[in-house]
Amino acid sequence: MASSSGNSSGCSSRDGQNSASEEDLQLAMDQRKRKRMQSNRESARRSRMRKQKHLDDLIAQVDQLRKENNQILTSVNITTQHYMNIESENSVLRAQLLELTQRLDSLNDILNFINTSSGILDTTDQHHHHHHHPHAHDDFINNNPMDTNTMFLNQPIMASPDIFQYY
Repeated sequence: MASSSGNSSGCSSRDGQNSASEEDLQLAMDQRKRKRMQSNRESARRSRMRKQKHLDDLIAQVDQLRKENNQILTSVNITTQHYMNIESENSVLRAQLLELTQRLDSLNDILNFINTSSGILDTTDQHHHHHHHPHAHDDFINNNPMDTNTMFLNQPIMASPDIFQYY
């Protein structure tokens, strides 16, 4: 019996070693599984943090782009307003230029008429008044208020660009 009890205790010792070995193996597998799960949790946490940071960056970029867009729109509105003001000023200046050009043309027509008329009057006055009143022509010229400016009669009136700064 001693030999059978030796065998049986040897067997039970082997079974104990196998069980201990299986338990160690199971513990090692469980530990590796826990490490893997922990590693996966950490990896998922890092991934969520990266996604959150990316989302935060995109939100910040959207805010920045909206600000820039508003600044550009404000700048466009200001530029458009300046354009409209300048266009309005140009329209007024064009109307003033047209009016002043017409006035200048009228004054030049008057000067041309006076110049041509004074030539006709000289001839007419000499024929009509010379026979009856030899000094009538001289009296007309001496009493003519336009005669003081005779040197300017043939000069056209020129408009200067400086005239527009007074309007």
